[in-house]
Amino acid sequence: MRSVRISTTGCPSDYSRGLFPIIAQSLGYQLHWVKPTEADLLILGPFLNGGSKKLSWCPKPLRPTMQSMINLVPARNHEALRVFHSAENLRHDTVASDYSITFDLNITSSNHFRLPYWMEMIDWSHEGVVGNANPRYGHLMKIERLMQPLGERFLEKPKAAAFLSSHIREPRKTLFEAVQKVMPVTGFGAHFNRNIKNHHLSGFLKQELLQEFGFNLCPENGMYPGYYTEKIPEAFFADCLPISWADENVKVDFNPNAFINLAPMSWCNYTPLAEIINTPKLLEGYSSQALLLKAPSIEPFKNFVKNILEDACS
Repeated sequence: MRSVRISTTGCPSDYSRGLFPIIAQSLGYQLHWVKPTEADLLILGPFLNGGSKKLSWCPKPLRPTMQSMINLVPARNHEALRVFHSAENLRHDTVASDYSITFDLNITSSNHFRLPYWMEMIDWSHEGVVGNANPRYGHLMKIERLMQPLGERFLEKPKAAAFLSSHIREPRKTLFEAVQKVMPVTGFGAHFNRNIKNHHLSGFLKQELLQEFGFNLCPENGMYPGYYTEKIPEAFFADCLPISWADENVKVDFNPNAFINLAPMSWCNYTPLAEIINTPKLLEGYSSQALLLKAPSIEPFKNFVKNILEDACS
């Protein structure tokens, strides 16, 4: 078994339980977590650079937590292989690195891999990858379910929406108000309950909560080609019709006929939403759609991780 000294800076505190280290171990590497100055492989995360301007994308209630995670890249006494790995809406060249793992589409470099964050929440045990988790949601998502129609269960649920959010800055505020005009919307999360310090301490599991709702208002945090997170598939997996806000390239990951996208309705103040919600045939159409039209595989990412590890050990 080969060993690699690995470290992170600017990464989420639970990074060691994510796909990259899990896959590395499945490939036969023993990971030794060390200080950044001692690493052979240094993972650079999205919270690398501090300052209020750098955190402007982050909801204010979460900024203290993010700030506490921030570390500038330290000086080092040897050259570590650097990998920029971001689950946030940041470009692949935001941080100088040898390799990058981001949401970005159509990057031709062989040193970049597109791994949308929702794939971190998939059950990959059928491809030999085990150990990842989705603690806030309650379960890993199975590809088989996401490739099946939303189904009758959705049609039987209350015509009401859940909205989980730690903030309600735009465009969330406008989207929230637009959906409220059409059906009841119940808010959950730090914005609606000031006793919740952050989403890791919400006191509920998202999948269980969504069982009581036919819809889930789940706009992305930002709009950029390729930036599609766990929000749409988690709603779908809980038998909810997702109501999203994403650009048209979302079809690279998900069937656009399997969820409501509010973004194309912006020009007309979201007026088509009322017709969709109040027309049974249209809702039946959504219920007949699968979210994934083609089964994704984690094998390409495993090969990418293998290349990085071989480079780090060379």
